Amino acid sequence: MEIQFWGAAREVPGSMHLLRVGGHRILLDCGLYQGRRKHAFERNRDFPFEPSSIDAVILSHAHIDHSGNLPTLVRAGFKGKIYATPATRDLCRHMLVDSAHIQKSDVRYVNRRRRRQGKRPFEPLYLIGDARKALGRFRPVHYGRIFEPTPGIRASFVDAGHILGSASVILDLTEGSRTRRLVFSGDIGRRGLPILRDPQIPRDADYVIMESTYGDREHEPPSKAREYLLHHAEATCKSGGKLLVPAFAVGRTQELVYRLNQLWEDGDLPPVDVFVDSPLAINVTEVYGRHPECYDREMLDTMATDPDGDPLGFRHLRYLRSADESKALNRRKGPAIIIAASGMCEGGRILHHLRNHLGSPSTTVLFVGYQAQHTLGRRLLEGNTEVRVLGTSVEVRARTARVDAYSAHADRTGLLAWAGSVRDTGRVTRYFLVHGEEHSASALAEDLRAAGTAAVEVPERGSAFPLE
Repeated sequence: MEIQFWGAAREVPGSMHLLRVGGHRILLDCGLYQGRRKHAFERNRDFPFEPSSIDAVILSHAHIDHSGNLPTLVRAGFKGKIYATPATRDLCRHMLVDSAHIQKSDVRYVNRRRRRQGKRPFEPLYLIGDARKALGRFRPVHYGRIFEPTPGIRASFVDAGHILGSASVILDLTEGSRTRRLVFSGDIGRRGLPILRDPQIPRDADYVIMESTYGDREHEPPSKAREYLLHHAEATCKSGGKLLVPAFAVGRTQELVYRLNQLWEDGDLPPVDVFVDSPLAINVTEVYGRHPECYDREMLDTMATDPDGDPLGFRHLRYLRSADESKALNRRKGPAIIIAASGMCEGGRILHHLRNHLGSPSTTVLFVGYQAQHTLGRRLLEGNTEVRVLGTSVEVRARTARVDAYSAHADRTGLLAWAGSVRDTGRVTRYFLVHGEEHSASALAEDLRAAGTAAVEVPERGSAFPLE
């Protein structure tokens, strides 16, 4: 038995871990790496193993940094099954096709400039047809149900509380006379957030692959999310400008809308129009409506008491599907809140809004999620006064703000509590910390060791460890 780490090792994007048991090879996640365009394209295209040799994929959740390279895997020869929860499968039906569409659209836009400069054009990583082929390989499995992706592996999902359908994966691995239990945390959610249930604790683990995104810091309490959103909405009305919110279409957009709906119902939201400018976010919100089995008690009670029966909609909110509606927003006068993907500003409609509004001092860009290294979102947060957007240099005069209260990831305290609970229910001999920049993972490792935890590893990309 062996685990090898090929993505999200001392970094966040591109989650991908290769498990070998009894001659079989399983991938845990197959995420899209995001970063500098050329490097990201090569990293995503060139797998460090033969895709046709992979027997199955087990997917923790639908975020693109965990699922987004599945079409490339299929295109390169993978012919196995992809196991995920029903909600994850339904989200990926939209997200993988949308990812292919965005790649094609963005590459076409950038290539116009490259052709004028006599440069070789870029190619999309994969096409919509590749995404649909990948979707045909999904096999949905409900929380708590046992499935066998290959001989020698029995697996099940428990609710990770991160986004709709997110899961931690429990894998019982048998090779010869030995059986070991490996737990893959996926992304661990925060307790007490609206809409979704709190994360469940996997039991009886021997080895744990655990995320560490916020292993070195604490979040502001969820109660601050409402306070900051109201503050920026009021400031936007006063300035007459635009509040641009780059947000992941899954999870973050729905929580923002839920909070805005609360402000509206309580009479606190100022008279400002709110636009969700993302066909994907609209599709995702519809998927949310089909999976109330993932909701927490607060969401179920809100649905029962909301005057319209819809906590994800209110009078001043408009969902925009068409490109023409999106373009019209950039000509619109007066204050507005615009929520658009992608959350790290690496694609999608948010790029067009940034290109049109970053030069205005009345614009505020509000970041409500993690910004990976080398992404446009990170460069804006770092205070760059000039950035490239869709191949064009843009002066930054807009204000930027960051709110950690919206994070759907557990913070340092939450991660330590989760790890301690897993340890207390089992016999953990080693933790592998992934999905975190090196400083975050290393800080969490030190805290775990100080708490008397068994061996803790912060693996490098490509490193392999036996599961003895």
